[in-house]
Amino acid sequence: MDGYLLAKTVHIVSATVLFGTGLGTAFFFLAAHRGPDAAARLFAARTTVLADFLFTTPAILVQPLSGAWLVWKGGFDPLDRWLVVTYALYALAGLCWLPVVSIQIRLKSMLVHQARGEAIDQSRYRRLLRWWFALGWPAFGGLVTVFWLMVAKPSW
Repeated sequence: MDGYLLAKTVHIVSATVLFGTGLGTAFFFLAAHRGPDAAARLFAARTTVLADFLFTTPAILVQPLSGAWLVWKGGFDPLDRWLVVTYALYALAGLCWLPVVSIQIRLKSMLVHQARGEAIDQSRYRRLLRWWFALGWPAFGGLVTVFWLMVAKPSW
């Protein structure tokens, strides 16, 4: 396999991991919060934080590296409009993801305290959960659009 096809495969797999892990953990985390089981919420929070560390973070790092290599080796103009929009949407997703990770860690910490029998500020918890949910929409929407741009490569 030549280097370009290998890099393209790595890029596609890391994009799949990034999007799939994000969507899967978001569903898992949200589903656990719909019910009354505090232990399930804590398990979901711990698992989501771990999955972001093990899967999402490496994929986030691989994407721009493999993407830059593909642009260079593929002979694309790095300033083509579709690529510039891709960079901006990827940055938007990252700017949404960073606070999401911080929120997940804070929610997990609050749930750990609650599991120990300590009181937590429920209104703060719900507010953080709403922010977590709201920040996911532009991140996922941006990534879906990036997928389309990678496939269509429009010549605007």
